[in-house]
Amino acid sequence: MNPAAMQSALSPAGIQASRVLDLWHVTLTVCCVVFAAVLLACMIALIRAPRGTPSTPADLSGNESPERKISRPVIAATIVSALLLVGLLVADVVTDRALSRLPVANALHIEVTGYQWWWQARYAPEGGGEGFTLANELHVPVGRPVVVSLVAADVIHTFWVPNLHGKKDMIPGQQTTIAFRADRAGAYRGQCAEFCGYEHALMAFSVIADPPAQYEAWAARQRQNAPVPADALALHGRDVFLANDCARCHTVRGTPANGTVGPDLTHLASRQTIAAGTLVNDAKNLSAWITDPPAHKPGVMMPATRLSPHDLQALVVWLDTLK
Repeated sequence: MNPAAMQSALSPAGIQASRVLDLWHVTLTVCCVVFAAVLLACMIALIRAPRGTPSTPADLSGNESPERKISRPVIAATIVSALLLVGLLVADVVTDRALSRLPVANALHIEVTGYQWWWQARYAPEGGGEGFTLANELHVPVGRPVVVSLVAADVIHTFWVPNLHGKKDMIPGQQTTIAFRADRAGAYRGQCAEFCGYEHALMAFSVIADPPAQYEAWAARQRQNAPVPADALALHGRDVFLANDCARCHTVRGTPANGTVGPDLTHLASRQTIAAGTLVNDAKNLSAWITDPPAHKPGVMMPATRLSPHDLQALVVWLDTLK
């Protein structure tokens, strides 16, 4: 994952995350006060407890008559606890209502599908331009609401970008949505927050909030097909890709490769990481990933691809042109 990407609910970058943080502060304050009160009560009880020796007989007077001095504090503590719980419930409902009131006029629409163990993002067409598909890295414009439709392709996943919003479960056979707005530019780490199998811990993604003009330029590049190789080595790399299983699993727009098993690689070189945030996207890691994916992400569905050094070099050179 991009080292600059943040993942912290305590550093909100949007209005919804700020609301969640406010709820966290209220809950933490109440819990700390209750914890301190319990410790204080325990200390008072220990200090005021009668002292005895091993030969002192047990005091069984409480079995014959009620201990009024104790029952009153217990009843009072019970009432206060109930009121605090009701208060937390009210705060939770108020926060939930606030999260659902985000204006979504002129929203950017993205459909995110969770797979074991990566994320596919389909951007809806807008402004007369075509939609496009990418994987494990979302770009959004600062200050504009984003509506994300969530789908799980296999098992239950959970979409979570703590800097921008709370968690949202993704259940197979059901579609749900989450809306957020990034108010501060930056890179924010997302994570599947529901155990979904062997590689759950390595199912990350990033949301990059760009200034509006920078986002539009990025989206325009994403709508384009893969460029035609400009040199012989890159051209050979494309032929290696098309001649092997790569083309049956991945799509590269502008080539005959139209596989849907793995991520769309049309603009792979523009992404900061590969393998759902597992490795930094550079030539060394890309070569290692193609050669032996399970060595870096045990349990991954992608099989190892054995190529000659020359073919591997050419393939990596071609993939680096997909920007």
